[in-house]
Amino acid sequence: MNRSKFCLWATVTFATAGAVQAQELKTMDDVGSALNACWTAPAGSKNSAVTLSFSFKRNGSLMGPPRPSAINVQGDDKAKKAFVDAAIDAVEKCTPLKLAPSLAEGICGNVFTMQFHSAD
Repeated sequence: MNRSKFCLWATVTFATAGAVQAQELKTMDDVGSALNACWTAPAGSKNSAVTLSFSFKRNGSLMGPPRPSAINVQGDDKAKKAFVDAAIDAVEKCTPLKLAPSLAEGICGNVFTMQFHSAD
């Protein structure tokens, strides 16, 4: 990918992620969409997925780091680590989320799981 195409891709990707988060998130589907907007699978990953478990505070920040609860990543240990790290980074970089008061009220301390998969 040449530099100008990469810059355009990065601008569109980050603008999309920001647009999702700029709105108050009212449901867990909204939260999932916001986190997905921050996710990019590592280049070359295929037929791979990781499920992360994590909790939120009422202010939309994470309550501790996301933890992998299921890993099905094709490739060697380096590829697995890169895939899991990319998913964790996506969640950490995407938070804190702007939660609607009604969602924030009941979210604190609940454990959520989300699967991140390769684009194939």
